Amino acid sequence: MGENATLSIIVTGLVQGVGFRDFTRRNASGLGLAGWARNLPGGQGVEINAEGDRTRLEAFLELVKKGPPGASVEKAAVTWNKYPARCHDFKIVY
Repeated sequence: MGENATLSIIVTGLVQGVGFRDFTRRNASGLGLAGWARNLPGGQGVEINAEGDRTRLEAFLELVKKGPPGASVEKAAVTWNKYPARCHDFKIVY
């Protein structure tokens, strides 16, 4: 395992109502990442915050850019941050 980091992503496009948050939860958990995903108000997109190994976060980011079947990701705005270790698992936030 390498350096730990936090990855914040705002995903826009057809990403609400297509199982996108569950897709992020399953993939993040499978990669051993912690964090959360939530819909943005007004159907504007999905906000994701993930913590863990940077190499695994990079793999997660590539999955998020594609999304699940039925989704159409137009843009993934990415911010990398220091690792605060605030989360213990990956959750869908409402």
